[in-house]
Amino acid sequence: MNPHRLDGCAPAPLANYLKALGILRLVAEQLDAQARGWWDGERFVLASAVGEDELLQFLLERYAPTPMLNPWGARSGFYSGSSESTSRELLSRIAESAHPRFSAFAASVAIARESIIKVTGGKKPDEEKEGGKAELVRDLKARLRGPASAWLEAVIAIVDTSAKGLQQPSLWGTGGSEGSGSYTAAYMKALNECLIDRAWDGALRHSVFGNAPGPAQDWPESFGQFLPSGVGSPWDLLLAFEGACLVRSSVAKRSDSAGDRWVSSPFFVAPSGVGAPSTARLDEFALNKGKELPGRGEQWFPIWSAPATLAEVSHVFRDGRAVVGRSRPQGALSMARAAARLGVARGVTRFVRYGYLQRNNLATHFAVPLGRFDVPDRPEPTLACLDDLDTWLRRLRREARSDKAPARLVLAERRLSEALLAVTQRAAEPARWQVALLRMAEIEALQVRGTGAKAGAIPRLRPQWVSAADDGSVELRLAVAFALQCADARAGARRDGVRRHWVALDGEGDRNERVVQGRDGIDDAIALVARRLLEAGRAGVRRLPLEPGFGVAASRHDVARLIAGEVDLDHCLALARALMAIDPQACARRPPRVASAPPADWPDDAWIAIRLALLPWPLPDGRAPGCDPAILRRLRTDDLAAAVQLAARRLHIAGIHCPIGPVVSSTRLARRYAAALAFPINRHTATALAARLDPSIAKENAA
Repeated sequence: MNPHRLDGCAPAPLANYLKALGILRLVAEQLDAQARGWWDGERFVLASAVGEDELLQFLLERYAPTPMLNPWGARSGFYSGSSESTSRELLSRIAESAHPRFSAFAASVAIARESIIKVTGGKKPDEEKEGGKAELVRDLKARLRGPASAWLEAVIAIVDTSAKGLQQPSLWGTGGSEGSGSYTAAYMKALNECLIDRAWDGALRHSVFGNAPGPAQDWPESFGQFLPSGVGSPWDLLLAFEGACLVRSSVAKRSDSAGDRWVSSPFFVAPSGVGAPSTARLDEFALNKGKELPGRGEQWFPIWSAPATLAEVSHVFRDGRAVVGRSRPQGALSMARAAARLGVARGVTRFVRYGYLQRNNLATHFAVPLGRFDVPDRPEPTLACLDDLDTWLRRLRREARSDKAPARLVLAERRLSEALLAVTQRAAEPARWQVALLRMAEIEALQVRGTGAKAGAIPRLRPQWVSAADDGSVELRLAVAFALQCADARAGARRDGVRRHWVALDGEGDRNERVVQGRDGIDDAIALVARRLLEAGRAGVRRLPLEPGFGVAASRHDVARLIAGEVDLDHCLALARALMAIDPQACARRPPRVASAPPADWPDDAWIAIRLALLPWPLPDGRAPGCDPAILRRLRTDDLAAAVQLAARRLHIAGIHCPIGPVVSSTRLARRYAAALAFPINRHTATALAARLDPSIAKENAA
């Protein structure tokens, strides 16, 4: 096997990528069945038993071109009229050639002419009428075999039996045409000049190997969206089109009804204006007289680094249907999730992302490279967490794309999509998961204010979101403890989590319950404690109904850092607002776990006294300081000394000695003391705090 470095084939532009597929396909099908190909950096490598000169000679003298015929479109060469004259002459020269390389092409032309006579009586088919274009395509698909069928599968798909039951994959424009131009006409012109007239022999080595001077002049014909620069030779077009025939489409369906059927192309998804600096929301549409019509979408093309046969490469494209479950693909995010899984299974190391975007005069589309997606070395199980968001993201996207969607919702939805796309690329990095949680919280913050509410709140999340976002930080640990706390953690008791203080989940609910505003972390934490004390007072309960949920409690170390002002409480509470959506039933089956905190630090003695005077339950040894809401009121008015005095009095009544001297008060410290009460501690920590204030408690418990 001779490895050939094809420097004329690169991942970008699209024509050069498709050239690599075309060369591998032609060599494997017509010259060396054992040929293999792979990507080495930015170039394609072909391994074959033939040498470099033999490969070029094969392409020049023996390569049999794929019959690419477009009898349903413009400039096909099958009909009379001045607009068809050039294509008609080109088609006739190919079909009448005596060279054996054109025999399959000539046979396909004869079959196409028979189908035209049979279906339309020799006239160009009408797309709108029964017995027109759709029936002609069906007849061609039934009769054409071999390479010609590969072209038909790549260029057009039959979705249903109606007159408009055809769909055309974006790779080939609109069924082999681009605006007023015709890809098949350009292909036939290239065949005539390269294979019949042999006018571009000198350009072949440059097109394939890139190690020879290019042609003296560029080919004047358009490459359409395949090569936006338009700088190339007809050999570039021939080989790229041959490669594009590997990208075959099929029909996917959700049920047996025709309304749920759609064309499914390899690695093709709906247009998405995220994940690339060159895209915007407008790139999701095609403008026509000021109207926003559905855009052509985007397609991801695989890069593999291990030698692969044509059959193996074909299998990758055949399996590359971008369908989530049995639903239509939703954009770059669904493609990224599928790519991460398929790449690991099929040996793909990277995907090159192309968008079929409207440019220049708004009538022209170009295949614009939008970046690359590196496939992880191993599948990350945390990516399954994104499945929780599927339905919600579709509703959110629909809201953000409505005509009346405010700019803030459009921006927030884009920021969320960008964050989730980044997660799929580096799923092992907790920082990316935290950004995604923050963006989800931003969406809910808008919904609290009435924007995008129809999309609904963040759906139930699985507990694995915690481990995915766990970076070992104080903020993450406190956020989880805050989000999962409840009124009563006893088995079988009504849990009453804190999410109702942030969003309305069942109908409108009581608006007075929603006290977490999402503007300031300290204000939100204090408001939560105040609301729970108010509700407890109305119910005649002498306790603060905020207990650790599912065994996740704030540690004394983390609370000490919070009181010392070393915690970004805004970031912490923003994470908590998204983590409130974690499914309590799933947590009951498998409680989340976070990295443990070091037990080195202790909170201020003054705060310990306040915390012990506002517990949700008695201490394990039976001491019950009760609960005095006046303590929080003193803290909110910056009277820290009075708050400590009230707490010390409650502890003294409960039999806890509290030797605390004068307290120097400050507004910031009093607010941090109050905010720290919103983070629940467990009974073990409460006992340790009590023993720190009164060492005799430890001795009694030991005895």
